[in-house]
Amino acid sequence: MKTYKIYYHSPVGIVEIISTLEYVLSITFVEREKKALEVPDILKEACNQLDEYFQGKRKTFDLNLKVEGTTFQKRVWNALMKINYGEVVSYKEVAKIIGNEKAVRAVGNANNKNKIPIIIPCHRVIGSNGKLIGYAGGIWRKEWLIKHEKMYQ
Repeated sequence: MKTYKIYYHSPVGIVEIISTLEYVLSITFVEREKKALEVPDILKEACNQLDEYFQGKRKTFDLNLKVEGTTFQKRVWNALMKINYGEVVSYKEVAKIIGNEKAVRAVGNANNKNKIPIIIPCHRVIGSNGKLIGYAGGIWRKEWLIKHEKMYQ
């Protein structure tokens, strides 16, 4: 499977987006960009939609995603996609949504394995005590994304 990449300069740092011709595969925060050779339409569209998101104009994304994970992880990621823009829920609430109230730690682990942050909004999940817990891109990015969404809600 041939993959392509592009680098997007967001307000929270450089984002590397990897795709096939049809699907977005991952979004990763990186320190520096490398040269992007071929840029298929899906990557251009991903950048356009991220632009709209960061400008407060887009609340949901409309991109073909290819997520790889366990059945449980996919259930968690689907639940994350249903969290409304600008809202936050606890890991326990996500566990309840997927029908397994005791799977709080497993929900956290699934969040950690999310390869398409922002689009699959794992930043909207917080601790039961209201504290920001864990984010692969750093807690400061999670805090920024939550504040950004609340501003445009």
